Amino acid sequence: MALDQSFAGRSYPPTEPYEVGREKIREFAEAIGDANPAYTDPAAARRLGHPDVIAPPTFVFAITYRAAEQVIRDPGLGLDYSRVVHGDQRFAYTRPVHAGDRLAVTSTIESVRSMAGNEIVDVRGEVHDEKGEHVVTAFTKLVARKQEPATGSEGDAR
Repeated sequence: MALDQSFAGRSYPPTEPYEVGREKIREFAEAIGDANPAYTDPAAARRLGHPDVIAPPTFVFAITYRAAEQVIRDPGLGLDYSRVVHGDQRFAYTRPVHAGDRLAVTSTIESVRSMAGNEIVDVRGEVHDEKGEHVVTAFTKLVARKQEPATGSEGDAR
């Protein structure tokens, strides 16, 4: 079933604030193998002019992807998540994410289109802190792969 292209431009309500913790940042930095001391040492981060440790640039994906669930789960869009692959991801930062930030995300469907039988949804996630100041914009491309027609019958192993 084709996605409803009229959803392009639709925005969803902001998420509840997510409080960024030092330990989550440290765990994320370890998981990606980045030993930058600004991610784990508050004194090192302060020497660089930050109020606390900062998060690696891709850390915010976990927050924005959770917010994009509003899009993914919207039955009117018609997205079959079982066929979705992550097509692309990019970020445009105003400032780094710091430990202690309380961040909310507003997701907007940028575009909905079909290409070679695949359905493509571009989602923009605007991330703001509790003061309402912009922190980062995340751009996520979701691709629902073309559904291949069934061939043969079940159990017909030759």
